[in-house]
Amino acid sequence: MKNPILYRRRIIPEECILLKDDVIISCDEDRIVTTWQALHPKKDLHHGSSCYFIKEGFKVSKFCREDDTLLYWYCDIVDFNYNPTENAMIVTDLLADVIIYPDGFVKVVDLDELVTALESRSLSLDTLKSSLLRLDKLLNIIYSGGFDNLKVFIE
Repeated sequence: MKNPILYRRRIIPEECILLKDDVIISCDEDRIVTTWQALHPKKDLHHGSSCYFIKEGFKVSKFCREDDTLLYWYCDIVDFNYNPTENAMIVTDLLADVIIYPDGFVKVVDLDELVTALESRSLSLDTLKSSLLRLDKLLNIIYSGGFDNLKVFIE
């Protein structure tokens, strides 16, 4: 796969955004590595880099302050839909996220959004199951000390 056009699809709120300013550093059938500036800059978040783990179904991002210091690691549970005709990759955020702070504290967030999306029929039961299984896989990697093997692609 050559460098695809990347889109971020969100379920809550429903939107699909072209990531036109993301720069693809490397790309193969297993991973896509990007650098980016914050779409919606916050007080501390300025820029970062991400690694899309295509076969695993998650994205690991390094969130940085303007001075390039680590704010935290942000892990999205995602689904990938590649259209070879358009060379476009739609990355759908499956709502569950994991934040890893510089001190090693791990926080799982947005699980309530899974219920909201299921109840509103924005998310199928099969997709909910897939999201939870991917979250479980990621947490097992983190808790077993394997997170360094994921972040190595963007450090």
